[in-house]
Amino acid sequence: MMIDFFMECLQASPEHEAVVSSEFSVTFAGLTRLISTYEEWLDNHRIAEGSVVSFSGDYSPGAIALFMALAKKRCIVIPLSQDSQKQFSEFRDIGETEYDVAVNDETLELTVTGRTAGHPIYAQLREARQPGLVLFSSGSTGKSKAIVQNLEKLMLKFRQPRKAMRMLIFLQLDHIGGVNSLLYSLANKGTTIVSDARTPDKVCQAVEQFRAEVLPTSPTFLNLLLLSKAYERFDLSSLKLITYGTEPMQESTLVKLGEVLPGATLQQTYGLSEVGILRSKSRSSNSIWMKVGGDEFKTKIVDGTLRIKAESGMLGYLNAPSPFDGDGYLDTGDLVEQDGEWIRILGRASEIINVGGLKVFPAEVESVLLDIPGVNDVVVYGIDHPITGKVVCAKFELAEVIALRELKKRVFQHCKDKLAPYKVPGKIIITDEPTFNQRFKRMRREKV
Repeated sequence: MMIDFFMECLQASPEHEAVVSSEFSVTFAGLTRLISTYEEWLDNHRIAEGSVVSFSGDYSPGAIALFMALAKKRCIVIPLSQDSQKQFSEFRDIGETEYDVAVNDETLELTVTGRTAGHPIYAQLREARQPGLVLFSSGSTGKSKAIVQNLEKLMLKFRQPRKAMRMLIFLQLDHIGGVNSLLYSLANKGTTIVSDARTPDKVCQAVEQFRAEVLPTSPTFLNLLLLSKAYERFDLSSLKLITYGTEPMQESTLVKLGEVLPGATLQQTYGLSEVGILRSKSRSSNSIWMKVGGDEFKTKIVDGTLRIKAESGMLGYLNAPSPFDGDGYLDTGDLVEQDGEWIRILGRASEIINVGGLKVFPAEVESVLLDIPGVNDVVVYGIDHPITGKVVCAKFELAEVIALRELKKRVFQHCKDKLAPYKVPGKIIITDEPTFNQRFKRMRREKV
């Protein structure tokens, strides 16, 4: 099993710092001991191979060790972040959890649910005697889907040695990006850095304190970082690489980042819970064009939409039909522009605004609107219109008090030479509510 490979990596460098924050620090040896302790705990509580087990607890030695112990036990793991606490009951029902575990520091509290998990996808994992992983989509444009991965296959790609890095974890263990970051660090003698909170100041403080070299995050968080000017209050000179994904990047944000953090390479990443994280390469730090792929992936573009076939593709959804075509390709729903081997993500097909037959990509409009003085953030989406079908709506979070009439005037003046008339927002809303969800991803829908 691939979990044995990871355990060998931990045992080969026992004194190496595995996970660190302002509240804890553990070496590979310490993590190994904790994994063994949890294996014994699972045995004592008669949690059998193939059991469906959820655990709630964000990045910590306890959460990481339990994740690994469950993988060793060949269980089906459902990690739940505290950010989605309101959905725990829903997610556990969909996942048919047989055991629910709360991780408090290094103490585990068990709930036996009395359920029997009989989904046919689970039967595949049990028959193969391989561990599983269930992740839930963000639900930013609709209901969350439960994605089932063969954890053994997800782990396989980490056999190829990569560079050891000190990485600040931003995405949690309930996100494919968070799982990918953790497995990368464990397999390559890296150090996982956990910030006290996912705010610009706390993240930058952790970068400075623990000399983080890599920051994987989202465009929305990077925009918040720019607005906060936390980069002026903390020493971020250790950062060598900032990766961003989960949603389209606004070009205006990317340009500003390059100006304030010239020592860090900015790289776009691409991945989906359904297929895993692809290897990627940006054309340059200030470009949103990139190459995606890797030995275990095949890609093609059909009708302007990116499609992916992956060796580590999911087994299926627990609560939705399979999205794969007859050849095993997933329609990602991402519309792309192509320039030879380079692609540019334009946006999700479901988020494109059709104004009288003309397409509007929200990220393009947001990029322009973010340059308006006094704007903290903005999210763009379509609303119904009796004549054109849809019209562009922009919901603004402002840094200062601006009357709606004045904001409309600023928007019109700012956009008239930068956007075609049909792309200029026809409806403007001012809000005090967040424009993004708990995963720092913009919620582009009429009711945010």
